[in-house]
Amino acid sequence: MFNRIKEDISCVFERDPAAQSIWDVITTYPGVHAVFLHRISYCIWNKNFHWLARFIAYFNRWLTGIEIHPGAKIGTCGSYCSRYT
Repeated sequence: MFNRIKEDISCVFERDPAAQSIWDVITTYPGVHAVFLHRISYCIWNKNFHWLARFIAYFNRWLTGIEIHPGAKIGTCGSYCSRYT
């Protein structure tokens, strides 16, 4: 899981020239938060705890404004978007 987080953070640096530091990305990028929480809810979804996975996805949407269904499969690095509207 930590390798995935490292990949997500390095993907931000590849695609966003405004990214200044790892701390900056971890604390201020809602896209990173959304993908991180989605990976947790996806894991829980696959263990058939659907209510809990949907609740985490709901919290994720409340926190970041980005809605991702817990059953959605997201690849590596291709999922990052610096701006969600």
